[in-house]
Amino acid sequence: MKRIKALVTLILLMCSVASGISQITLPKIIQDSMVLQRNAKITIWGWASPGEHITGNFNGKRRKTTANAQGDWNLEFPKMTAGGPYMLKLSGKNEIVLEDILIGDVWLCSGQSNMVHQMDIHDVTYAEDIANANYPEIRHFKVPTKTDLQGPSKDINGGSWQAAVSEEVRPFSAVAYFFARKLYKKYGVPIGLINASVGGTPIEAWINEGGYREFPEKLKIIEENKDTAFVRTHSRSNFNGQQPQKPKDKGLIGETPWYDVSFEPKNWRNINIPGYWEDQGVRDLNGVVWYRKEITLPQSMEGKEAKVFLGRIVDADELYINGEKVGNTTYQYPQRRYDVPANLLKTGKNTFVIRVTNNAGKGGFVPDKPYSIFTDKDTVDLKGYWQYKVGEVFPPMDLSSFSKTKERTINPQNEPTALYNGMVAPYTQLPIKGVLWYQGESNAGRPEDYLELMHALMDGWRGIYKNPELPFIYAQLPNFGDVTYSPTESNWAKLREAQLKALGDSNTAMTVNIDLGEWNDIHPDNKKDVGERMAMAAQKIAYGEELVYSGPLYQTSEIEGDKIIISFSHIGGELVTNDGEALSSFEIAGEDKKFVWATAKIEGDKVIVWSDEIPNPKYVRYAWADNPDNPNLYNKEGLPASPFSTE
Repeated sequence: MKRIKALVTLILLMCSVASGISQITLPKIIQDSMVLQRNAKITIWGWASPGEHITGNFNGKRRKTTANAQGDWNLEFPKMTAGGPYMLKLSGKNEIVLEDILIGDVWLCSGQSNMVHQMDIHDVTYAEDIANANYPEIRHFKVPTKTDLQGPSKDINGGSWQAAVSEEVRPFSAVAYFFARKLYKKYGVPIGLINASVGGTPIEAWINEGGYREFPEKLKIIEENKDTAFVRTHSRSNFNGQQPQKPKDKGLIGETPWYDVSFEPKNWRNINIPGYWEDQGVRDLNGVVWYRKEITLPQSMEGKEAKVFLGRIVDADELYINGEKVGNTTYQYPQRRYDVPANLLKTGKNTFVIRVTNNAGKGGFVPDKPYSIFTDKDTVDLKGYWQYKVGEVFPPMDLSSFSKTKERTINPQNEPTALYNGMVAPYTQLPIKGVLWYQGESNAGRPEDYLELMHALMDGWRGIYKNPELPFIYAQLPNFGDVTYSPTESNWAKLREAQLKALGDSNTAMTVNIDLGEWNDIHPDNKKDVGERMAMAAQKIAYGEELVYSGPLYQTSEIEGDKIIISFSHIGGELVTNDGEALSSFEIAGEDKKFVWATAKIEGDKVIVWSDEIPNPKYVRYAWADNPDNPNLYNKEGLPASPFSTE
């Protein structure tokens, strides 16, 4: 009995000590330099010892509260107009002082990689914008990637508020920065950007559980994913299928590695950079291919620091110059821009070796991208014929056993609610001005679901924020991929159509970007126009200004004999072509839906469409392709018409 009493006493003492040293803590998004939403009640929350008394002082207002039995607490301060900086002081068993707090407009920026893409990635295009950035009242918070299948997380994994001042602007989402800069120049109100975005992710992962109330099959998946044993069983990482052992790369296992300057290439073949090896006499190869060339450099480049641009490479690469590794990238999408250290380059011949690894599809160097080495004064082109040799061939992976043994495979960042739970839910106590959304590429393979998922996303988030009119501004997918010169079906066009139809939800706006893409880059360089078009939309739906913020949007169609008459909203000053030429990219079809190119002309605020091949027309499509050829319908304000179908 004495031993039991002693043990109980020890446990109570330990609990007392633990309680005594517990301190108030804050969620990671509440930090120095944060931006809080103006004209909305300000909630500050956190954690402490159960029953701990907390006092907060902010802008001359004093508030007190007591942590509940779970240690949760919150303080509520009154609405404030734009301004700052302010200081927040919190006192409990410890004291926390936060400084440089601004009151302004907070925008939640979410989606996939085109929202992620930082100014730093586009620092050639936007070199002057970075150098001249001097907007200390524009702040950006990048939410670290985190998934949670169990439910909404209490906190995020880190992050900090950064100001848009010169080099500090580099980590900003480029789209979000140009959005904020345009609004700040217009209104002079501090702007906070909370950037919760992850490359390659589907819309399903960003929808909260409440948004899925009309999706019983998704709710079933969400419940299954709360079972950790089920998740372990179905996790992609548990795939134990018999994958053939990959052979070793001959370029690395020989007596002299192929990147070494002393290596003598024998029986290497010629190949062109840029270009894919499947288009140059190499059939169906997934594996490692080595490229090698002697590049002659002028004396003026000897010993200098330099940069190498290698466009884009599918999939991974390593660059060696004169036997030294100067850079590598592990996946296909980033632009290759490598720094060459001083004292590596020499006058005359320099050995350049590029080791390229490709896992699926065409491997090699993407055309129509920059390939050069340069200093501040000299540039040497790297395009042309190189020598190549295959170092490794990957045998095909047999997934048959995997597909037979698993009902479904769980990749956490693709699962319903997972990214919302981990990257948005932890700070929904903070009021926001609105949402910016740039996503869709990962859903383009199944566009038929996207409209309903957009409704679920917007309804769900508006429910969480208790604001059914929360402004929601999203980017329609730009042009991408090979240009097709015959009418064709297109999943990207179907997804754009779903995005267009989502404008049926109240207080939404869509930017049309069909003129801002690049055929060979899913991450086009032009982020400025996307961001500024979003800002124009915000001026309308969030700030109540009267302006033309959208290009023409399909409204109705009417059949008159052998012609179809199309009416539009957002005509602006008038309908025009942006190149002064006849309208292009219109298709027309009869009941059989076999589309042919159509003749089209502008008459007032309508477009008349016809074809001599279709005497009884039923349907019209415009810019209906992954990358349509010259869609040139605009309004007078210079904004492009959205692709559409009358089907």
